[in-house]
Amino acid sequence: MTDFDKGFLYTAVVVGAFLLYNLLRSVNEWIYVSRLGAMKNTLPPGDLGWPLIGNMFSFFRAFKSGNPDSFIGSFTSRFGKAPLYRAYLFGKPCIIATTAETCRKVLTDERFGAGWPKSVSDLVGKRGLHGVSNQERKRLRQLIATPVASPEALSLFIGYVDEIAKNTFDTWERKEEPFEFLTEMRKTAFTVMMNIILSDEVHDEKELNRMANDYTLLSHGLKAMTINLPGFAYHRALMARKRLLKTFSASVAKRRMMRKGDESETKKDLLTLMMEIHDDEGNKLSDEEIVDLIIIFLIAGHESSGHAVTWVIIFLQEHPEILQKAKEEQVDIVRRRESPDSGLTYNEIRQMKFLQKVILETLRLVNLSFALFREAKTDINMNGYTIPKGWRVLPWIRSVHFDPENHANPREFNPSRLEDGKVKLGTLIPFGAGSRLCPGADLAKLEISVFLHYFLLNYRLERINPKGDVQYLPATRPADKCLARIKRLMETSA
Repeated sequence: MTDFDKGFLYTAVVVGAFLLYNLLRSVNEWIYVSRLGAMKNTLPPGDLGWPLIGNMFSFFRAFKSGNPDSFIGSFTSRFGKAPLYRAYLFGKPCIIATTAETCRKVLTDERFGAGWPKSVSDLVGKRGLHGVSNQERKRLRQLIATPVASPEALSLFIGYVDEIAKNTFDTWERKEEPFEFLTEMRKTAFTVMMNIILSDEVHDEKELNRMANDYTLLSHGLKAMTINLPGFAYHRALMARKRLLKTFSASVAKRRMMRKGDESETKKDLLTLMMEIHDDEGNKLSDEEIVDLIIIFLIAGHESSGHAVTWVIIFLQEHPEILQKAKEEQVDIVRRRESPDSGLTYNEIRQMKFLQKVILETLRLVNLSFALFREAKTDINMNGYTIPKGWRVLPWIRSVHFDPENHANPREFNPSRLEDGKVKLGTLIPFGAGSRLCPGADLAKLEISVFLHYFLLNYRLERINPKGDVQYLPATRPADKCLARIKRLMETSA
């Protein structure tokens, strides 16, 4: 072969590869955009990535590289700063909302319904809060508002949290070797939620550990590719759901039988409250709805709370002046009690004004959920762009929480930024907003507050790797799961 032939062949290969690359990159655009007609001219900037996988490779690359915000940054660098971008994520074309204004519009506009990936609806259930219509969700929210968020219910639940929190820290303090604080905190938060939900049916430690492990598998599957084959996270999560479904269905059936007998023997807990509640027409929650709600509450109650407690403690240890202020608030609460030996009350939780700012600032910085998931129920015009019917819409929480226009020095831990009147509407959304605001937000903050109360009064954390790496999937966490020791303070207050 002559040099000319080699050069021609090389050029042909390069040109062919270039053409193939551009052809593949345009397949999703052709499938999903070309059918929109004139509407395609008003779509937000962006691209739909590769066939089938869309932008998922760049999504995983960003989140696993230690720089998750580079994912949105790549859109900004290529298409300029915009309030909305188009992409293809989790199996569907989508619109990413990146500003506080557009996120608030999406979260409060009833033209957007639930848009969670198939993996979420498959794993948490189709009769819970994630997979139902807006109208059905409103009904469920109204029904569970009293069992989950009323002062009476929260006052009841404190008793389930208080004793476990005190005993757990005491147990951890006696450990001589370092342990994974996050792992143990998640297990403990799971035990707390099991007590809150099924007070008189809490299983033995071995059973609790098995169920907690199933919940870990379930959580990992929520943000995984929907590949239902052995060895993949989604398949393992489906198997875990089947086991949990069997366990909780049996618990609900058993409780129904007990209530047919002597209801006075049934201890008050979340399951009992969910069985008792009814709407104005006398309609109650079905067993299927109750089981799916239990699965959702346990995911949020132990995953989110366990991570939140861990990160609050980490940030407080890194900022001694803020830790001292938070501790002084807790000491003052104990000092005002008539009896120093009495446990926490709901009224005392409400007095923890500064601690609530610490919790919210932690959730702003950590972003346990990088985005929320909605779906356009009709063609919608927003900020001069068109959001097509059926497209998924993702309010990108990280972009809102780290926007310097919303929060000065957004990477800095500063609870004082949340003083009354300083937070702009829609710029702090760790629990969502609008009609789909997390109904268990108050319960989660209560659980977190109880654990932090006893930690601040009596303990300190000694991390083994304080400068260690952070991982961002499936949730933001220290790579070493916060390997640490718990030490009792020389002078304790409770």
